[in-house]
Amino acid sequence: MKYNSLFSSYLNCSNDSEVFEYFQTTLTDSITVWNYFVDWQKVLKKFADMEIHLNTLNYLIGKDNIEEEFAKLLEISPQIVSVIPILIACRTATFQILTDYESGKFSYKSFNFQRQTSLSPSEIEDILEFTRKTGLLELFAKKTIKSIPDYVLGIEVGLDTNARKNRGGNTMEVILETLIRDICEQNNLLYISQATSEKIKTAWNIDVEVDKSSRRFDFAVRNQENLYLIEANFYGGGGSKLKATAGEYKTLFDFLSKQGHKFIWVTDGLGWKTALRPLEETFRYIDYTLNLNMVIRGLLQELITITD
Repeated sequence: MKYNSLFSSYLNCSNDSEVFEYFQTTLTDSITVWNYFVDWQKVLKKFADMEIHLNTLNYLIGKDNIEEEFAKLLEISPQIVSVIPILIACRTATFQILTDYESGKFSYKSFNFQRQTSLSPSEIEDILEFTRKTGLLELFAKKTIKSIPDYVLGIEVGLDTNARKNRGGNTMEVILETLIRDICEQNNLLYISQATSEKIKTAWNIDVEVDKSSRRFDFAVRNQENLYLIEANFYGGGGSKLKATAGEYKTLFDFLSKQGHKFIWVTDGLGWKTALRPLEETFRYIDYTLNLNMVIRGLLQELITITD
């Protein structure tokens, strides 16, 4: 960390060791907001796209001769095959099932649930086999599932929880963008979110070489003299990725500094408590590493409004 007199006035820290101590003792334990739990807009959109087919399948609930009834339903409404994968919480439309491995060889059978306008008798038999052997038909016949639409809505909610990790990362960007937007409006600065080298060149005619073609900086801010490239992330839990992330930003800092651009890393979360050594190494190496507490206290504003 490049020590700056700002750290004395804003944080009451007299050297970089004290700044790091302040940083790691003010890490935020949570940035969970209400939409972290379920993205209802996405869930309900997916549900609406298949609701008619689910209601058609609901005809099967409680049927004694369920295979016969299902075969008739498939003849009348072959499009319903497209929703069968979601009944077993899968997004894929094709399956390669290992049907035999005890005879000394592996035997497979393929199943295709892409939407179709008609089904042959053999295709219908395959669908019956799949739903029978995965246990779905028994659940429907015994009324273990009383409403297929309600059942699938529950599956969609469950699958959506897999996206929580991404929403956590997005929340950090949303929070930081709100703060950066305010800073820029107050100081007549310009900023770009998800800034690629092409966006920066188009907007400001500034060349930024990137270390990899997929590089998107979370934010780019321009004042009269400098271009600030900002990366943001939040780690609520530990893991091996933290050490790699810290090392990546040391390399990125060197790469951008050689071009004369400024780099600021805004990171937070108690996950860093499990990786303080690599964090401190990067903290001491690159010019500016901030957490949300430091941003809110005004340090980011001071840094990006400095003119050399």
